[in-house]
Amino acid sequence: MSNFSRRSFLTASGAIGLLGGSGLLNIVNNTAHAANTSGYKALVCVFLKGGMDHADTILPYDQASHQALAGLRQDLFSAYGVGTGTSSRDRENLLELVPDNDADFGGRRFALPPELSPIKDLFDAGNAAIIGNVGPLIEPTSRTAMSNHSAQIPKRLFSHNDQQSTWMSQSTEGAQYGWGGRFADATSGSDLDGAGRFAAISTSGNDVFLSGENIRQFSAPRKSSDSIRYLSQRWYLGSGSSSDAARQLLKEHFSNSGLDNSNIFMKDHATYNARAISNLDVFLPALEAAGDFGSEIPSTKLGKQLQTVARTISVNQQLGTNRQVFYVTMGGFDTHSNQARSLPELHTQLAQAISGFYAALASINMQNSVTLFTASDFGRTTVDNGDGTDHGWGAHHFVVGDAVQGRRIYGTIPEADLSSEAYTASRGRLIPSVSVDQYAATLGSWFGLADSELHAVLPNLQNFSDGNLGFV
Repeated sequence: MSNFSRRSFLTASGAIGLLGGSGLLNIVNNTAHAANTSGYKALVCVFLKGGMDHADTILPYDQASHQALAGLRQDLFSAYGVGTGTSSRDRENLLELVPDNDADFGGRRFALPPELSPIKDLFDAGNAAIIGNVGPLIEPTSRTAMSNHSAQIPKRLFSHNDQQSTWMSQSTEGAQYGWGGRFADATSGSDLDGAGRFAAISTSGNDVFLSGENIRQFSAPRKSSDSIRYLSQRWYLGSGSSSDAARQLLKEHFSNSGLDNSNIFMKDHATYNARAISNLDVFLPALEAAGDFGSEIPSTKLGKQLQTVARTISVNQQLGTNRQVFYVTMGGFDTHSNQARSLPELHTQLAQAISGFYAALASINMQNSVTLFTASDFGRTTVDNGDGTDHGWGAHHFVVGDAVQGRRIYGTIPEADLSSEAYTASRGRLIPSVSVDQYAATLGSWFGLADSELHAVLPNLQNFSDGNLGFV
């Protein structure tokens, strides 16, 4: 029976939704690791599902470049009302970026839309950087190499599920392990009931990004969820001694105490449930005692997830871990239509949540110990489709935190010239100049992984000359 089938069985069980996931029983033996785990550090992946439009996020600001993009996006710019003087995409209303390395771009200038003002503030303060044209690659690739079939390229480009999985695991849908989980493997060792139990935490359900060979990802419950506290809420089961006994029996039932069954599915299921309850017995009291960052972080869907992450980080000592990888998500970025209305709203929510999260970390003096980074299925086509954009490949991303070498643009932001080697032959899809492996390796090096561990987790890293981009 394959591991995937067993994973599917457990995912379908009701206990997962009720108890908060902590991963599967894994029989892979842990090996010795060389990661540097001194001090506390956390990585926070904000995955933007749907594929955020790179050219509507980092916009050209010099007159010639802005006009070139407008020529390729006439319908979209018209939908934004560009030329009226009041449009958020009118050049004079954009927020110009002045990176420390502006000399690297030959006089070309860049800007953010007004909705990303909170991120611009972080950039200007040196607490955020932009990584240009990132995407899944097996090896460096160009339009000519693709036309000549002389370059290996990732499978199933432009497919949402497959490219989400490829970003997270270097493989298409159905992959078993993600690089976030493998990072947690390397920094947590074999201490799966101590430091390892809260090393990989998702606020958005189980996904392959946090799936490690040994580490079991933990689905963090929200403070307001009644279902996760059913064993302790006396109003629900009563307050008498008989109710206490019933509560204990219910806990033993869900923990599968005393279960003796030779069926491998039942054994895994029992171990899973018992571990989930044990983990919640530790996690919930710690989270209840954590501070509330509601004044800094907005109560949007993404904000609530980052609120949980901030509160969890604030009690890392109580949870007994000094390395954590978090995974949060935000959807809605598949902007085939109505992009001029939907993307600015998404940008606003994204920027406010990230800025609020940074402020929350600063309030507990953890902003130097936590690095947040964005990821997404892919960018979008540079050529619009009339009312939006379609699936692309390379995209631009943000990295935030005091450890970031900020106020800089890393990678490349190609000109809006579709004859360039930087684009595919159709629709102006960016061919990534920075591989996900390089992006991940730079983060992993800061996180404490040794070079040998990074190459084991990121097998395509050997195909690129620069394994550390230096942004953190």
